[in-house]
Amino acid sequence: MKRILVVEDEPSIALGLEIDLRTEGYHPELATDGIQAARRAREEPFDLILLDVMLPGKDGFEVCRELRCAGVTTPIILLTAKTHDAEKVIGLELGADDYVTKPFNPMELRARIKAVLRRSPSGTPEVYQFGETEVDFARCELRRAGQVVEITPTEFKLLSLFVRSRGRTLNRDQILDAVWGSGTFVNPRAVDNHIVGLRRKIEPEPDAPRYLVNVRGMGYRFDG
Repeated sequence: MKRILVVEDEPSIALGLEIDLRTEGYHPELATDGIQAARRAREEPFDLILLDVMLPGKDGFEVCRELRCAGVTTPIILLTAKTHDAEKVIGLELGADDYVTKPFNPMELRARIKAVLRRSPSGTPEVYQFGETEVDFARCELRRAGQVVEITPTEFKLLSLFVRSRGRTLNRDQILDAVWGSGTFVNPRAVDNHIVGLRRKIEPEPDAPRYLVNVRGMGYRFDG
């Protein structure tokens, strides 16, 4: 049964969503503000997040940005009463997978949920492999051609973030927040220095990276 986090502060809408999702065979769980939603989405495994934009505490855009910065790849569908195209684009650029405008047709929402779940990966396995490299999340271990490679805790957190955000470009601020923690003062050049070191451990040719690539003027992307 797919777990869906429903983030909605309007009780009648939240109840309607909960009943409809249960009827469709999902397991919905409710959060009523952005702070609670961000915490639960980071700490618990969900298959999908239905995220209202207008929330107390933190709005849906801020929650979406925070989760993507933290490397959370759970699919997100925004529920918004806003109709301006620019605001829809903002949500998608922050990492949302889709949006539905209120008032929404329940049949349309069901179809959007099914479509997003179909194209969503089943999750990152305990051991993720690319080329000759294996990332063992259960053992916090990096292996190359079957041999254990020494890696620092910060490098492993950095690599884990990229693997779980594969295909997505992350800027330095996003990386700093996710790996070192929001509000921690670290020179942004530390990101570049750690990536240089990480490339030496995972790339066949570190000076011509194949997996951990630079996106000019934007940040870094993992293509493993």
